[in-house]
Amino acid sequence: MIKRIDSLSYKNALRPLSPMWKCGFAVIMLLFSYLTHPPVQVLIALWMTLWTVGYARVPIKYYVTVIGAACLFFVGSVPALVVEIRPLPEAMPDIHEVAAFIFMDWKLSVTSTGLLLIGKLFIRIIASLSCVSFIMFSTPFSELLQVLQKVRVPKLVLEIMLIMYRFLFILFEIANNMYLAQQSRGGQTGFQNRLKDTAIIIVQMFIKTMQRYKSLSNGLVSRGFTDDIHMVPYRANPVPFRYKLESYVGFTLLLLLEIWLH
Repeated sequence: MIKRIDSLSYKNALRPLSPMWKCGFAVIMLLFSYLTHPPVQVLIALWMTLWTVGYARVPIKYYVTVIGAACLFFVGSVPALVVEIRPLPEAMPDIHEVAAFIFMDWKLSVTSTGLLLIGKLFIRIIASLSCVSFIMFSTPFSELLQVLQKVRVPKLVLEIMLIMYRFLFILFEIANNMYLAQQSRGGQTGFQNRLKDTAIIIVQMFIKTMQRYKSLSNGLVSRGFTDDIHMVPYRANPVPFRYKLESYVGFTLLLLLEIWLH
């Protein structure tokens, strides 16, 4: 999936636009989605989806896959936010209870307040993810580094990000090749065998990654590496007036709606 995202970031219809403008627009909308009410957040999510799927022409199946995969982390925290557990002697009737279960000496209850909180958090997460996905699908990683360099992010941070991004592809390639090799030899069958084979893949991935890292270090030293990776300088690209006008008008309307809701 990461290869597909990297490919789409180079081939999308908004690629010629200024990366600084795209990142600035998405960051402003991200902050706005964090501070506004749920109705405004829903509109932000729909608007940013229009920019990503409609204007950038990113296939919707990849967009939904990325959003859905990120939401899995939220789903894992839902029980802790919704379910309240109390000792049975201390449990008092609650008018906000939607459902209640008694297990031994404990009472498990689901309240409408918790469900309302989950709904608000989910809307905010979707709005925030839509803003981040817009940057991810419309701006290549190399241009994102140029933007970060332009805003004075320390060089050490940029170099670490560059090396980590490179090693992501190496890790996925190694894991995929080892998984296919185990399947061709009759592995990855049954729950216990899957656990053992997965553990072997993790260990071998670490070993092979360290070998690749050592090869990369030797290659940099042999080419005269002086502890400083030079980035390509930032180059500003023009932004069509139509996109500027739509972004200004859309943000103004959302701001007016938020003021009215207050």
